[in-house]
Amino acid sequence: MPGMGSPAPARARHPRDMHLTTSRLEESLDHIRNSPSDVGLVELIVRRPAVDEREVLEEGMLDPAEGLVGDSWKMRGSSRSPDGSAHPDMQLNVINARLSSLVAVDAGRRALAGDQLHLDLDLSHANLPPGTRLALGSAVIEITEIPHTGCAKFRDRFGADALRFVNSPVGRDLRLRGLNAKVVVAGTVRQGDEVRRLPA
Repeated sequence: MPGMGSPAPARARHPRDMHLTTSRLEESLDHIRNSPSDVGLVELIVRRPAVDEREVLEEGMLDPAEGLVGDSWKMRGSSRSPDGSAHPDMQLNVINARLSSLVAVDAGRRALAGDQLHLDLDLSHANLPPGTRLALGSAVIEITEIPHTGCAKFRDRFGADALRFVNSPVGRDLRLRGLNAKVVVAGTVRQGDEVRRLPA
């Protein structure tokens, strides 16, 4: 049913035997680098109704005022805003689908990353500088300046080596931890939709 999601447990276990080593992560760099640069795929849509809760959606609504409708972005607030309110340039967290699949090990753990959109697309700074717009489904989003970096929760879920990997110089250049974006044209996005980089 459109818009319906599958809730993930709020306190999901993070078994250490699912944490990959640095060497195993580095072996996959070429695969990640070969992500499509212009036309890719929406692999996963994840709504966060509350802290540490996840709903995997077949279809989501993107809105310039709400971000992903039903997500907790507005309630979370941000230390980057003068008044502590939700930052408009951090509506959406976008992660490379190949990276999220790699660190999750098990497909059922991908949503734990906390990113709303998992795209099979080259998210590197060189390919998607701030201001770049992406069309996905009937919506359009814009890449923003604010970096998205790995944190303690990412380490707990995917391991210390994974955190170092995404925050390494190469990881930051490729935006392996993902990027921030905002909605500029409202619309519907579905799993399997094409995502296209729009001309500047």
